[in-house]
Amino acid sequence: MIHVLEVPRQGRAQAWFAFDEADLIGKIRAARARPDGQLHGVASPRELLAASGQAPDTAPLWIAALAQQHGWDTPLYRADALLGEGIYQAEPVSELRACVAALVDTLQTCRVYPDDQTALDALYRDPLYHGRDGFYAHMALREQLIALEVLADDL
Repeated sequence: MIHVLEVPRQGRAQAWFAFDEADLIGKIRAARARPDGQLHGVASPRELLAASGQAPDTAPLWIAALAQQHGWDTPLYRADALLGEGIYQAEPVSELRACVAALVDTLQTCRVYPDDQTALDALYRDPLYHGRDGFYAHMALREQLIALEVLADDL
């Protein structure tokens, strides 16, 4: 299981889980998708041109510039939360990295734990969960771990 703790700028922390990387990506996409942005995408300038409905000789300037810089068939990656809105690059960006960046983008802080043991260790070692300021974050992750029977309810 992958465990996620979200600490919003206002309000209380909440914890949730995903079964695996694909489930995590799906949950983040469902929660953070925006009609005017893109969490993660891969397209060549030729594919962008086809999607625009324009002919090569009337290509939008930004598509023509991408084609001139990278070639018409080079896969280009877009991840708005990670690279900036509407920015394409040739260097690969994983969908997981792009989605985690989108998740973190609107929060005060966030923790993603790849497995039960890492989450359990963090509960007692990460300074985020200590002191008065960390109480609600600690309780959110603790309750999640108890609900999933990773941690025994010892209260």
